[in-house]
Amino acid sequence: MDNIVVVGNGIAGTTAATTLREHGYRGRLTIIGAEKHAPYSRPALSKSALHETGAGDTIVSHLLPAADHEARILLGVAATGLDLAKRRLTLSDGGTCDFDGLVIASGIRPRKLRPDLPHEKTFRNIEDAQCVRVLLRSKPRVAVIGAGVLGMELASACAAGGSRVSVICRGKPMQASLGSYLAELISGAAMRHGVKLVPSQALDVRDSVHEHGACDVVLADGSTVTADLVLTAIGDVPNTEWLASAGLLTDGELRVDSRGRLAPGVVAAGDVAAIPGRNGYSRVPLWMTAIAQAKVAAQALLFGDAAPPLDHEPYFWTDQFGLAIKVCGPLPVTGAPEYMTGMPDAEPALMRWHNGGGAGTGVSVNCRMPIAKLRALARQSPLLAQATGDLVQG
Repeated sequence: MDNIVVVGNGIAGTTAATTLREHGYRGRLTIIGAEKHAPYSRPALSKSALHETGAGDTIVSHLLPAADHEARILLGVAATGLDLAKRRLTLSDGGTCDFDGLVIASGIRPRKLRPDLPHEKTFRNIEDAQCVRVLLRSKPRVAVIGAGVLGMELASACAAGGSRVSVICRGKPMQASLGSYLAELISGAAMRHGVKLVPSQALDVRDSVHEHGACDVVLADGSTVTADLVLTAIGDVPNTEWLASAGLLTDGELRVDSRGRLAPGVVAAGDVAAIPGRNGYSRVPLWMTAIAQAKVAAQALLFGDAAPPLDHEPYFWTDQFGLAIKVCGPLPVTGAPEYMTGMPDAEPALMRWHNGGGAGTGVSVNCRMPIAKLRALARQSPLLAQATGDLVQG
């Protein structure tokens, strides 16, 4: 194998390219990136980027160190088709690209309720962040549709900038992903920061019939929420249309094995890939998971069965409404946690849920806890976890 192509120039694609070089690959390496930018940190866009000061319209907190994989990089070019038999990609600029080995890391795109309405914005890339950052200067009324991690981080950023914010969600924010206990913690913090939680489903977004230049979010009960800016965070769609005739999709999903493999010489990683888990296949759109997947997939491309399988404990972090939350371990959690430090309704706090079978879930809230220590806490037995909590508290 001396000609490997990576489709996707995000963190998964970049990590795969770097991993190939680290494990001895010295052949041709090409990265195809649909965006016109060098790789950047997407999590920073909804966390620190909207709060930057002194940078004009330019966002800098997302910048990543320059990669050293020495790949040929095609920016602003997307893969539009794959002929697996000929080992050939077709590209959006009309060209083609042959390969021996292929890494698919083409990522995702956000969903919208009404793609034709200019008031409704999504948030995925640098351009989105720059646009929203400018719009927030006038302190508009903001309606956020969706209360997952992204939706709540956007709500937090908007409220911090002085906007009146309504979050439209069918249940408590982040309850489906985190569990009731942590959802209650986040909901309370959001309301303390002046955010209005609207327990309903958004069905449509339309131009307001009462206010020129505004729009109405139509709810399931027929009522509306009027806003100057609507931010939609209702999930995503994997970028797999270009693979429709390649025979790699199963029930519309790009399902990989435990090493990220799809077919001989073809692997996938990152948000686009559905990985095997306890409850079947699922996509895990987390920054650290994408990195772990990419490292495994790159090694599998080079070494096959000799490569290590994916053995990654989920980890993510979020900053919103004055809460810096880090989570390591399975989610959602059920019931109340054991407090290693702190106490309910007080920060900083270090919590652990015992999930049975040994492994648990560790959560820190405004507590300085390195990832490695939080992961170790999640894996410890209850007695060892208590001892760790005593040491941290002491």
